[in-house]
Amino acid sequence: MADKQRWPLHTKVLLRLLHVYFSLVRGMTIGVRAACFDGQGRLFLVRHGYTGGWHMPGGGLERNETAEEALIKELREEGNLRIVGKPQLFHVYFNTNITRRDHVVFYRAIVEQTAPRPPDWEIAESGFFEIDNLPAETTEATLRRLAELRGEAEPAHYW
Repeated sequence: MADKQRWPLHTKVLLRLLHVYFSLVRGMTIGVRAACFDGQGRLFLVRHGYTGGWHMPGGGLERNETAEEALIKELREEGNLRIVGKPQLFHVYFNTNITRRDHVVFYRAIVEQTAPRPPDWEIAESGFFEIDNLPAETTEATLRRLAELRGEAEPAHYW
């Protein structure tokens, strides 16, 4: 393994200033979502209290958090879900629904639910659904991602 690069102090300061500048000029947000399947092949979906439709669980990355760490946290928070094995990275999408600076890292995961998820202000409802019997209000983005996962459509570049 290569040694860590040792930078002079003035270089470290300059690099830090550049990173701060780029975060202001090129700032973007990154989120994670996952198609979560249980051992019976059912898909886990959530219905948020603050927006319509049924969605795959997920959320935004915090500072100093990897995408996989965020995924583990969000699945636990939104569904009391625990990933079995390793989640599979499927694709990265540009999400322009709210801002023009958001990206979604999308995974496929096998999960177990450790306990039922009681409703609250964020998650109004959640549950596992047979893939051919999803709720009528399942979002178009969710349906597109499922078609991509099944190989019925090429992965899009936009969420």
